[in-house]
Amino acid sequence: MLRVSVKSSFTKIPRRFASTKSSKVIGIDLGTTNSAVAYIRDVKDKKSATIIENDQGQRTTPSIVSYSVNPTSNKIEKVLVGSLAKRQQMINPENTFFATKRLIGRSFDDDEVQRDMKTVPFKVMKQSPTSDAVSLKISNGELKSPKDIGAAILSYLKTTADEYLNEEIDKAVITVPAYFNDSQRQATKEAGKLAGLNVLRVVNEPTAAALSFGLDDKMKEGERKNGLLAVYDLGGGTFDISILDIEDGVFEVRSTNGDTHLGGEDFDNVVVRHLLNNFISQNNKNKKLSLQILLENRALMQRLRDAAEKVKIQLSHVKSAIVDIPFLYDNLHLHLEMEEEELDKMTLHLINKTIPPVKKALRDADIETEDIDEIIMVGGMTRMPKIRKTVEDLFNKKPNTSVNPDETVAIGAAIQGGIISGEIKDVLLLDVTPLTLGIETIGGAFSPLIPRNTTVPVKKTEIFSTGVDNQTGVEIKVYQGERGLVRNNKLIGNFQLAGIPPMPKGMPQIAVTFDIDADGIINVSASEKSSGKEKSITVVANQGLTEQEINKLVEEANENRDSDNTIRKRLELITKADIMISDTETAFEKYKDTISTDPQYGEVLNELKALRVMIDTFKKEENNTKLDVNVIKRSTDALQNKAFKLFQRVTTASQKK
Repeated sequence: MLRVSVKSSFTKIPRRFASTKSSKVIGIDLGTTNSAVAYIRDVKDKKSATIIENDQGQRTTPSIVSYSVNPTSNKIEKVLVGSLAKRQQMINPENTFFATKRLIGRSFDDDEVQRDMKTVPFKVMKQSPTSDAVSLKISNGELKSPKDIGAAILSYLKTTADEYLNEEIDKAVITVPAYFNDSQRQATKEAGKLAGLNVLRVVNEPTAAALSFGLDDKMKEGERKNGLLAVYDLGGGTFDISILDIEDGVFEVRSTNGDTHLGGEDFDNVVVRHLLNNFISQNNKNKKLSLQILLENRALMQRLRDAAEKVKIQLSHVKSAIVDIPFLYDNLHLHLEMEEEELDKMTLHLINKTIPPVKKALRDADIETEDIDEIIMVGGMTRMPKIRKTVEDLFNKKPNTSVNPDETVAIGAAIQGGIISGEIKDVLLLDVTPLTLGIETIGGAFSPLIPRNTTVPVKKTEIFSTGVDNQTGVEIKVYQGERGLVRNNKLIGNFQLAGIPPMPKGMPQIAVTFDIDADGIINVSASEKSSGKEKSITVVANQGLTEQEINKLVEEANENRDSDNTIRKRLELITKADIMISDTETAFEKYKDTISTDPQYGEVLNELKALRVMIDTFKKEENNTKLDVNVIKRSTDALQNKAFKLFQRVTTASQKK
């Protein structure tokens, strides 16, 4: 059991070993329901990833933290993590926190947070009137963030590794759901830092599972699996599907999709409501029971939650199971038999929610189900027979269930740690971005720099310029999305690049660079070449997208692709015409005294003014499809030709003089 002082966030426990930091990199699966830690060990000069048992002799640790408050001093006197914390759920429900991974990095107003608040016995609230961050309230009034809960679990796992390896470990690879956004990834890294860990890499859970499957079993024999792999990962709180191409030690993620708020907790909630309804139905003859009163009884709801989880697990192995809870409420009992088929029917809507992400991941990878060589099942929920049958029907192939769904992610994280530390050679992991990234250009067009499903880490630079003469500053607006116009995408960050020397438009060379690291964190910079002025940002964490927003953006992009392309082309044409006409206007003004002697000067000038009116009208009414942009293009080409001949005549005449 880990006990942590609460005078500060965390206090290091005295070690029995030397203070020298170890070079080892541990792998941690920080799960919604259970967590695990693993490392790379030498077995007869061969590498093997191994789970580390905790001080309770368990290979996984419940992701639960319980705070014990002294009733006299009203101070937190100890912090329990894991199995000991789980035992506190019955007697100390309001101070025992579980499934907080579903809340980490989210804002209080998120729909998912609001939904979870209705099903947990502890208090979820805003951090402060000025902050939208999620906080968890302890009975003595103290607030803890989901990040603090994660840090307590990570600190426990770190101590477990320290004691087992007899050396102080300070480096780790931590896994996250593939569809965690920037905020959730950053919060996970910060939780690791609070626990005294240097988080070298944040790895997507399905990718870690693929590493475990593709390497660990064969590592001892020097063999490696090759082929297309689908990782179906349904855990306690999240669902992910990833398609990977494995070849000669290179693990390339082709696509990923999922739902960061779909998992075993949702299945438990369905069963809890089923048990509650049956309890009311069985006992209403004797006493009128209020659903609202029962829902507000934290101890009662926790007993139902425990029973729901147990019967769900039982029905993954047997056809029927008994739920028997004596004295559940006011000397009334609950006795109920549940069938596997009954559980399948009541949770079918949740199982079916995993199907669209799988199909999207296959489409994004540009492959069919028959192209998949192997399907591996990860996460405790994949033990459910109905889920395995659904996956089998979807791929028309039996999934591989040889991996331990509770341990394979931590083992994969340890393998990635071994790759970083150099313990494992000749292996390369290539992950991908979930959405296209780019900036806003003239006319509100979206200029993509990093297409979705691009392998990370990645760095790309493109050159842009100003759209107005003597412009001394530009605003760089960074967007995520799949649409041709920025107004249909998501703004995730912006900054000003000032100090550009006054120059005609189109002359400054502004280099915009997108740099995405292996953790999926986005850095954007811009520099103007002649002045050396530079500015950069790391995309603000809480501006990431949820998986629902991503899916919606992709669907809208597909539905509106033709109209978006048409509008984009119109904007590009009008922008080019605007620049060309502006250059002509500048030249006419600069050389007015010389060219005004030409007999056709007045005619060309009138055409120039008329074209300027047309362009300005179009820019004001860019969505008016009745305005034919091709008329402007033809008029611009014709005017440019007339203007060129006018200057040519004037130049020839002056040379003859």
